[in-house]
Amino acid sequence: MTTADRVLLGPGPSLLPPTVQAALARPLVGHMDPSLFPILEDISARLRETFQTGHELTLAASGTGTAGMEACVDYLLAPGERIAVASAGYFAQRIAEVAARAGADVVSVDAPWGQAVDPSALERALRRSSVRVVAAVHVETSTGVLQPLEDLARIAHDHGALFLVDAVASLGGVDLPVDRWGIDACYSGTQKCLSAPPGLAPLTVAGRARRRPEYAAGRSFYFDLDLLWQYWAPPHTYHHTVPVPLIYALDEALRLIGDEGLPARIARHRRNAQALWAGLEAMGLSLLVPLPARSPTVTTVVVPEGVDEAAVRGRLLGDYSIEIAGGLGPLRGRIWRIGLMGYSSQSRTVLQVLAALEAILADMGVDLPRGAAAGAAERLLAG
Repeated sequence: MTTADRVLLGPGPSLLPPTVQAALARPLVGHMDPSLFPILEDISARLRETFQTGHELTLAASGTGTAGMEACVDYLLAPGERIAVASAGYFAQRIAEVAARAGADVVSVDAPWGQAVDPSALERALRRSSVRVVAAVHVETSTGVLQPLEDLARIAHDHGALFLVDAVASLGGVDLPVDRWGIDACYSGTQKCLSAPPGLAPLTVAGRARRRPEYAAGRSFYFDLDLLWQYWAPPHTYHHTVPVPLIYALDEALRLIGDEGLPARIARHRRNAQALWAGLEAMGLSLLVPLPARSPTVTTVVVPEGVDEAAVRGRLLGDYSIEIAGGLGPLRGRIWRIGLMGYSSQSRTVLQVLAALEAILADMGVDLPRGAAAGAAERLLAG
């Protein structure tokens, strides 16, 4: 069985750097092999640098970003406690669903898909009822919105609540100073801006958010972060069998972030996104999210009137081997989602997707200025 060689420009996963791909082929060792423990400790230290935090409890849970979501919700909330979710998209709604399944009382502070949540709306909600946790998605993958975390964190703390952040589509690609912004718990996924394979969920939890002793009974064993931390930190007590090849790959991906430098990496994501935006707009296409709420990691493009968005994606995949995604929920059929994350955020991939999209739309009869997209993107990249 073989698979096609794709240019991954959807909302995840992203392309793997060659050395990360090679790391997956390292010789397998057992999950309690002493040679693995320094790697776990190195990953924990490098994740602290990437999260920009000094939180001791920093690790990569086994599972995707949703595993990180479940682990943090399970850890922070007891049944019957209340969580307020700043909700403006699919993954904020998932936090609410996970919390409800865990027995929490959920308050949803809503905004239209494509807009950021108004901090004043959260303020009003917290005045009406006390909550233990406020949760928000940093980059809402379903809409391409970048949420104003600083304001939301301040409001949460003013009302005595912990602040939980979904950074699945932002960690390693957007500035995320966990300590400076007062984020109490934050989780992500390895397959997006970190450019490692899917299957691990980096997360960090502040000391003030560490679980109270009475939480232990009746809670998740697999997602017990205190037990997981006892495996990740000396003396490395057995908890479960971790996916060792994914550990190797994450270690290499984090090393590459250190080599590039986090500020330079964030600037690269911003520059390439701006080139993509310039090219799309020069082509005559509209972007769903206005500045400054537009994310540099996931761009949402409004499908032109009369164009079959799924057919365009099919042509991109079939003719050019480029993967992008369609919309979710109320945005299904109305937008394309283009991800420029990690190793996928390169000037060449920007120019590839612009050229392919222009050719397909022109072939479908859309009236657009040929060559304008590449020209606009190249001018920005050269600037």
